[in-house]
Amino acid sequence: MAASIVKRVSRVKKFNISHISARNKLLTGFRHFSTSKQWNKALVLGVYENESTDSIDFTGTARKFDEKADGKISQLLLTVKKPLKCGKTRTLHAVDPEFSSVLVTCIGKRGEGYDELETVDKGRESIRAAVAKAVLQLRELGENEIEVDSCGDTEASAEGCHLALFSYDDLKAEKSRKPTVRISCATRYSQDKNSMEIEWRKGAILAEGQNLSRRLMEMPANLLTPTKFAEIIKEQLADKCEVLVRDKDWAESMKMGSFLSVARGSVEPPVFLEIEYKGRQSDSPLALVGKGVTFDTGGISIKPSQGMDAMRGDMGGAACVAGSLLSVSKLQLPVHVKAFIPLCENMPSGSATKPGDVVTAMNGKTIQVDNTDAEGRLILADALCYSEQFNPSLILDMATLTGAIDVALGAGAAGVFTNSENMWNKLQKASVRSGDRVWRMPLFNHYTKKITECQLADLNNIGGSRSGGACTAAAFLKEFVNNKNWLHLDIAGVMSNSGDVAYLGKGMSGRPTRTVIEFINLMSKETKN
Repeated sequence: MAASIVKRVSRVKKFNISHISARNKLLTGFRHFSTSKQWNKALVLGVYENESTDSIDFTGTARKFDEKADGKISQLLLTVKKPLKCGKTRTLHAVDPEFSSVLVTCIGKRGEGYDELETVDKGRESIRAAVAKAVLQLRELGENEIEVDSCGDTEASAEGCHLALFSYDDLKAEKSRKPTVRISCATRYSQDKNSMEIEWRKGAILAEGQNLSRRLMEMPANLLTPTKFAEIIKEQLADKCEVLVRDKDWAESMKMGSFLSVARGSVEPPVFLEIEYKGRQSDSPLALVGKGVTFDTGGISIKPSQGMDAMRGDMGGAACVAGSLLSVSKLQLPVHVKAFIPLCENMPSGSATKPGDVVTAMNGKTIQVDNTDAEGRLILADALCYSEQFNPSLILDMATLTGAIDVALGAGAAGVFTNSENMWNKLQKASVRSGDRVWRMPLFNHYTKKITECQLADLNNIGGSRSGGACTAAAFLKEFVNNKNWLHLDIAGVMSNSGDVAYLGKGMSGRPTRTVIEFINLMSKETKN
């Protein structure tokens, strides 16, 4: 018995010694890599989709980094006899002393561009999505700093990173980790380092504008009242823009009866924001108008309780205007922009507007309010009238206006109603670049008749039936616009994201902020020329 025990102990000792020896050899290899000044530093590299199992189609940066690493990355990728498909990734460790992790992400097929049927630049969209997935995976691994391959389009790469890492956790005890992301790895191998850094900064600023929109839309309505919204915008834009905060008395003096009729039911005072960015001197600014209903119960025509919490985002148009101005000012675009944001709550109370009431808009037109839940068009009516006083070269309004546009288009695109073919072409071109699509909707006289056939007033705020609801809402707004370059964006369908856009997390989307920024950029270039 004793002899057998001794033999077993001897075998255990031999096993432990050999096991420890092997482990030490392994750790010695890894210690070579842990000499990095900053362990928990990662790298994202791009590869193109390739059917071959004998070669890897690297981006320029990835190829040069693989050469620097003595071909270790290509060797490891080829070990797995399954080529990467678009959006798929491989995470590698201990291939370079500077990085604890190297994540290879497939950015789709080389040379992909504009897809006529999808109306997007598939190459840019694939880069945004692939890089977004990569940085999120590295965040889960606990990486604190991430260097990113430009993947052939530095701006799109930056957008994907910064949009994906956004989260609204201001009110949570446990915050999401936000690693630092930068382009520095790619610039090491580029002869045009300055240009690449400028494009990265532009992409980051575009994402910053949309992320501001998302943050505002996510904020609870008790924390984002009309007054608080104005305070945040003054804080965000004061350096580059002039921000005027107008009160209820001012709105009354301007005879904004349509706007004020919506605010009547709430104890929160209405606010009218007027913002000006002067990137150049002009007598005909671009006018932006955004619906700012900071919470929408529907008023006396009250909404169902299920899902009503999402109506904190009913100021999405105002949020997208604010986000657009933030980016436009940070990019220092040579353009003159004036923005107009009517802010209020739509609440039921003893003083609220009742179905059948008649109110008078700033332009003198009377409106029979048959549905108090069709309130967005009422506050926009006066804002559009007021914007006309500044002789704008164009007017673009954004509003989470109708559920009908969600039924028609879903989250695929924002609906656009316009009286200008030229403006539509420019906006559509901007959306191709941003990847945030728009779709043109009809603005026929057929729909105008639906809202002008009214028993008590010049106009009715609803069309009489559910048919063509987004179109009759746009026809209503048209009655308050004289400008020949008017675009109305109904963004109710794209208000939130539930997995439709790969590089946006779930929640309020901030769409179509980047499309509007790109549109203003196009207009600034045209004006400059």
